[in-house]
Amino acid sequence: MKFCSTNNKELHVSLKEAVLKGLADDNGLYMPVTMPKLSESTIAGLSGLSFQDIAFAISHPFMEEDIAAEELHRIINEAFNFEVPLVNIEENISALELFHGPTLAFKDFGARFMSRILGVFTRNLNREIHVLVATSGDTGSAVANGFLNVPGIKVHVLFPSGLVTKIQEKQFTTLGNNIIALEIDGNFDDCQRLVKQAFLDAELKNQLILTSANSINLGRLIPQSFYYAYAFAQASQKGSDVIFSVPSGNFGNLTAGLFAKAMGVPIKHFIAATNINDIFPQYLETAVFEPRSSVATLSNAMDVGNPSNFARIAHLYNNSHQAITNDITGYRYNDEEVKKVLKETYQTKGYLLDPHGAIGYMALKHYISKNGGTGIFLETAHPAKFLETVEPIINQKVEIPSRLLRFIESETKTTPLSNNYNDFQEYLKKL
Repeated sequence: MKFCSTNNKELHVSLKEAVLKGLADDNGLYMPVTMPKLSESTIAGLSGLSFQDIAFAISHPFMEEDIAAEELHRIINEAFNFEVPLVNIEENISALELFHGPTLAFKDFGARFMSRILGVFTRNLNREIHVLVATSGDTGSAVANGFLNVPGIKVHVLFPSGLVTKIQEKQFTTLGNNIIALEIDGNFDDCQRLVKQAFLDAELKNQLILTSANSINLGRLIPQSFYYAYAFAQASQKGSDVIFSVPSGNFGNLTAGLFAKAMGVPIKHFIAATNINDIFPQYLETAVFEPRSSVATLSNAMDVGNPSNFARIAHLYNNSHQAITNDITGYRYNDEEVKKVLKETYQTKGYLLDPHGAIGYMALKHYISKNGGTGIFLETAHPAKFLETVEPIINQKVEIPSRLLRFIESETKTTPLSNNYNDFQEYLKKL
């Protein structure tokens, strides 16, 4: 299979080149030239397949020219050795818990899969690969832990100073070895801008092998489509249309769901649930995509003012605003609404949401009340990762899983940098 740039449909590369580069030379994001389709028999039999079987069925068409089937099976079995439970919250509404991996966040799916395929692609290279990743929360910890001690790869995590939770920060600033945490004086959009500029820097590209582990990289994005098909297979047995509500920031997660639908999984509708950084809901309402500086909220991983994956969504729908709005509805919520639903859901249903899942849940309830169907919202991170937010709202202590405790007790080490590209460039030149 070949992949093209969202800026140039005629620019075709292999999966290996797309993953190693991360970003196309023309600043576009890679997309399949032709979206593969699952067979009717595969779709009909989804409910009888394991998560690993579904992962193989979806990924093999993308990977078959670059990774042998036997190797792909090994990668999938290694990467996804944890549960993906669908938990019923109320009639026709369930939470898809994506936080049962090593760092207790949905980013584990993409990071663990990508680290292994990148390991295959770099076996015969005699140069170090530098992975650049901007994070607004959980991406940094998932990528750092997924790539920890992988030979020949060094990871540089850019995070906005003071704008990720202490536990999230601990998960990528305490690892050391081949993981370097860069504390940027700015917001997430500054971190993302620095990474993109580095990929377009001809001088750096001549000196270093650079790639990305953000959702701009297809190696991160494709595996996130697996859990949509897996959850659909369980929910569709109820006999009604299946709707997914996706807490959205950089829109990689939603794009992965759209991949699953484009491959033939008959998902009825998607909801783009955002905080007050509502660039995409505004686009749905106005047909104008207008990025702006992000604003800090309780749902920090969604504090994105210029979502990169909008380019992929536009490409997937041939830039048709009407086609996009047919498949996606947008809702936005503020911090006070998050606090209210988080508290009420814990008190009345005994289920503890995280601040991001809370937004997905509110949006889904709103949509289902008007349109019906079977709804699934994505719980993207364990609530213990947001202790400073969650505990005062429910007025109770949240039990911290042992996997998080080991990070909390470790020593933090970061390298401070300004949000000026020249400073970042100088840092990279010294590697």
